[in-house]
Amino acid sequence: DDSFIPTSRATMTTEGESGAPSAAAAYCIALSDVESAAERIAGLASRTPVLISTSIDLLCSSAAADDDDESSSNPLAVAPTSPANIQQQKQPQRSIFFKVEALQRTGSFKFRGALNATLALRERVLRQEAAAAADGASECKDINVVTHSSGNHAQAVALAARIASDLDNQEKKKVNATICMPRNAPIVKRKAVAGFGGEIIMVDNTNEAREEMADRIVEEREAHFIHPSEDPKVIAGQGTATLEMVEQVQDILRERASKQGNAASTTPPSSFDKPLDAVIIPVGGGGLASGNTIALRGLFGDKVKIILAEPKELDDAKRSREAGKLLGHHEGNRLNSVADGLKTTLGPNTWPIVRDLVDDIITVSEEDILRATKLIWERLKVCIEPSAGVGVAVALSDDFAEKYRIEDGIVNVGVILCGGNVDIIQTCKLMEQMGL
Repeated sequence: DDSFIPTSRATMTTEGESGAPSAAAAYCIALSDVESAAERIAGLASRTPVLISTSIDLLCSSAAADDDDESSSNPLAVAPTSPANIQQQKQPQRSIFFKVEALQRTGSFKFRGALNATLALRERVLRQEAAAAADGASECKDINVVTHSSGNHAQAVALAARIASDLDNQEKKKVNATICMPRNAPIVKRKAVAGFGGEIIMVDNTNEAREEMADRIVEEREAHFIHPSEDPKVIAGQGTATLEMVEQVQDILRERASKQGNAASTTPPSSFDKPLDAVIIPVGGGGLASGNTIALRGLFGDKVKIILAEPKELDDAKRSREAGKLLGHHEGNRLNSVADGLKTTLGPNTWPIVRDLVDDIITVSEEDILRATKLIWERLKVCIEPSAGVGVAVALSDDFAEKYRIEDGIVNVGVILCGGNVDIIQTCKLMEQMGL
C-alpha cells in the first residue's frame, strides 16, 4: 500500500500559519505545527479512544519479568490467551495503553494528516483570494488536490476534500480530489474513494505510472499534490494522535489513583505530568512516526523512549538508522509482509526525524505480527489490520523486554494501533496456515 519513492514536490520545508518557515529549522515541522493541526481538525477528525487490557498488561509484565531467563520464550509464542500466561501474576507491573486509530474516520490515522493538509490549503487559498480581491483582481476558483495511493491515504484525501467543501461558514470553497490508483487496487477501496466523492483515475501498476499521472493532473488542473507521508502538513496532522493520547492516559492514571485512594495509590504524581515512559509507533513511510516523535519530544524531551516498530521483511528504517544514511528496500525484496500498510520507505522529510530523535527500531517476524493482531481482536475486540499488530508484537517481544525494563522505570507504554482496514478473510487464512 502506497509503496513508492517520494517525488520532489514533497521535499519542501514546512511553513507556519503566516507563511514563514517553522521554528524547527532542522526538521520540517515543530510541536507548534502539531498543535495548530489539532486545532484545525478538532471536531472533524475523531478523537479515537485509548483502550487498556489487564490480560495484555499481564503478558507484557511477564515478558519483562522473564527477560533474564534464557529458558523463557516470547509470550506471543505460547498461546497468549491461555490461563497459564494470563494468571502468572496477580497484578501487572507494566501498563499498555492502546491508541485506537483503527476507529478513526476512513479506518486509519491517515485521515488526520490528509484533513490537516486539505484544510490548511483551503485557508491559504482563501487568504490569497482575499488579498487579490483587495487589489481589485478577484478570481475565485475551485481547489483541486491530487494524490496517488492504493489504500488508506486515497480514502483519507477523498473524504477530507468533501469535508472541506461542506464546511459551514461564510466562505464556501469547493475542493475536488483526484486519486491516481493502480489497476490492481482492491475494489472495496475503489468504492470507498468513490463513495467519499473522489475522482479515480486508473493507471498501470507501477510507481512511475502513478507519479506521471499525478504530475499531469497537477499541471493540467493547477492541482495541489498531497503526499501520503512527506507533506509537512500531513506529518503534523498525524502527530495529533499523541496530543490526544497523552491527555487520555493522564485521565486514566488519575482515575486509577482515585479508585485506589491517595494513600494506597501506586501512581506517583509525576506520572500525570509525564504519563508515558515509552511509546511504540509503526513505521513505513514515516509520516505517523515523524509527526508523533516531534510531538513527544516537544512535550517531554528525552524523558520518554520512542521505539518504532517494523516488520523484519520491510526493515528499511532499521537498516537506514544503523547505516546512518537513508536506504530503500533490499534489491530483490518482494515486500512479502502481511503488514502491507508499511511497505513505503522513509523520505527526505521523515528520515532526519527518525535518524535523530527516535531511540530504537525493533523488527518482528510475520508470525508474531499475526499473533499480535489476533490477540487484539480477541482481547480488545477491535479489528485492527496487521500493520497495527506490528507495534503490539514489539511491545510483547523479548527485545523490548530486555532493553526497556520495568525496574528501569519503563512502566507505562503507549502503542498506536495505526489502522483497521483489513481483509479479514485473507488474514484469517494466513493465521490458519501458520497454525494460529
